[in-house]
Amino acid sequence: MTSNHPFFSDQYHVPWNLLTADRVETDINAALEIAEANLEKIRQLDDSNVTYENTFHALEMANQDLERAWGRLDHLDSVCSNEAQRKALNAMLPKVSDFFTSISLDVDIWNALKAFSESEAACELDETHQRFITETCAGFIESGADLPSDKKARIAEVLSRLSEITQKFSENVLDSTNAWELIIEDESRLAGLPESTLASAAEDAAAKGHDGKWRFTLQEPSMVPIMQFAEDDALRKEVWAATCTIGHGGDFDNTALIQEILTLRQEQAELLGFENFSDLILQRRMAKNGKNALKFVEDMHDKIFDRFQKENVDLQQWKAAQEQKEPAPMEPWEMPYWAEKRRKVEYDFDPEELRPYFPLHKVMDGMFNITSKLYDLRIEEKPTTADGGEIQTWHPETKFYDLFDNQTDELLGSFYTDWHAREFKRGGAWMNPFETGVPSDGTKPRQPHLGLMVGNMTKPTADKPALMTHLEVETIFHEFGHLLHHLLGNVAVKSLSGTNVPCDFVELPSQIMENYCWSRESLDLFARHFETDEPIPDALFDKMIAARHYRTANLYMRQLAYSKLDLDFHIHAKKYATMDLDQADREILAGYSPELATDAPTKVRGFNHIFSSPVGYASGYYSYKWSEVLDADAFTRFQKEGILNPETGQAFRDDILSKGNSAPADELYRNFMGRDPDQTAFLERAGLV
Repeated sequence: MTSNHPFFSDQYHVPWNLLTADRVETDINAALEIAEANLEKIRQLDDSNVTYENTFHALEMANQDLERAWGRLDHLDSVCSNEAQRKALNAMLPKVSDFFTSISLDVDIWNALKAFSESEAACELDETHQRFITETCAGFIESGADLPSDKKARIAEVLSRLSEITQKFSENVLDSTNAWELIIEDESRLAGLPESTLASAAEDAAAKGHDGKWRFTLQEPSMVPIMQFAEDDALRKEVWAATCTIGHGGDFDNTALIQEILTLRQEQAELLGFENFSDLILQRRMAKNGKNALKFVEDMHDKIFDRFQKENVDLQQWKAAQEQKEPAPMEPWEMPYWAEKRRKVEYDFDPEELRPYFPLHKVMDGMFNITSKLYDLRIEEKPTTADGGEIQTWHPETKFYDLFDNQTDELLGSFYTDWHAREFKRGGAWMNPFETGVPSDGTKPRQPHLGLMVGNMTKPTADKPALMTHLEVETIFHEFGHLLHHLLGNVAVKSLSGTNVPCDFVELPSQIMENYCWSRESLDLFARHFETDEPIPDALFDKMIAARHYRTANLYMRQLAYSKLDLDFHIHAKKYATMDLDQADREILAGYSPELATDAPTKVRGFNHIFSSPVGYASGYYSYKWSEVLDADAFTRFQKEGILNPETGQAFRDDILSKGNSAPADELYRNFMGRDPDQTAFLERAGLV
């Protein structure tokens, strides 16, 4: 019974207090046994008695206990890492990886699937179930189902090793991030830093036994303000040098792991008949292959390159004028500081002025309000163990919410939030599904979805609530867009629901939500001063909008640089897997990086997106810009019809959010917009035309 195995308990409210390291081996092994027994039933089928229920549906449900258990363990490793838990995860990782790899290489399972897929009964299914059959068969073929036995065996070895070393990559990033701290005793070194940063650093220091001092780490809310605002050049240099140690050097060096990951991915692609890993991964995405994805990145680069160059020359000249020196390339620890200094002067705008208007609780309430207006939903916070409720969480800061459809009063899903940075928590922000539900089939009630949003945002202090930067607000809206995509899924097949869409389409729902962080109409619903409840003053709002396009080309070029690194590494893996990583970085990113006085080590050693799992966003980082083109274009319909127009919102919910992968992405987009996407709106919004 699942009650004896809390890691895969089917309780909707997860019993987090029972998910301890000492239970990992028992629960994962039990889930493996259940999954294996389920698969054996499929293997024993005769071609004459195959049905949808005992083949494709049975396969989809066969591993649900194992997926649930492993998903919860992996989540805890991301938000509450500890040595015992990590040891237990790594002990089970090879076994779990080998199990999942073996499914698509299993001749008997593949034969059963093919037998039904080629039957008349398969042709009589509705379009959604037929698409699931097509997608499942394509996934099996891409994984090696049709390979000869010797190649299947090697594929299994490759994928097993990739699971092992990508997990190690992720651990190295976390451990090297946590290995560094800076305790400041001399307050004069902190000149220029915002009050909110100082207060947080002082509280952090006190919590570590350093009363009267300030503690800084490589977590973004701690590190970024130093790079942007600290007047002490030596302090910025020290922090910059520390960022260069993430995944680099000593016990946490990822160099060899990256080279092995690239080599193994290339071998995987060749075993499956592809020229490179990008072509393998992208064949069922909107870009179709690595060449098309790289062309998109390079075309976008060419469109903004002149603006990018001008922004950097202008900043060099401006800095030189302030210092009465000749213009020259800046040091990497100087550029963010001088860029911020110039923005403040040229636009009379300091982003810190916005913080008081973005207390986290008001941002959340306003975001829920916008969602309710657009999609006719109701969101209710539920008490958790931290405040006397029965719903458990993995950390006292975590909150829990239910989401209802106002038209039917159905519970569509629920979600957790965990917003603040802390040690032993992976950096960045993300949304994950825990459970994927299905709509009612007329005989059974709806199964609600369950998900989460996690971030590393500014913490509250003793005398102030958590006051967000505008960028942090955008991040919250972004992750909530992903979450809505999951929670509003209305597909009868779980594997086609929610965010189970091509990588270069999955960012559309998330990025379209970011638009609501820039409109006066929507901002007034949540951007309220934490003390006076006043909205953002008109003068400050005007300055924020005026400064929106400041150094936009540099912002976009940074994402294009990551995209190009990702694609070039995987398209030309044979070349770059054996080259010095820093040399490869400089070669690939010629024309994508500002000219600096000191060469910085490549950031790929800490690039979790593409190296912390066997696939992840590998060959897919371009998706952020690809989807941004889609979101800017799609939002023109909202702008035309009203950004809070419920009819437009319902259309987006019906055509995009609820459909998951039940139809091709380009078809879903055309259903909403009535045409194919156009880049014009993206370039206009970015101020690049």
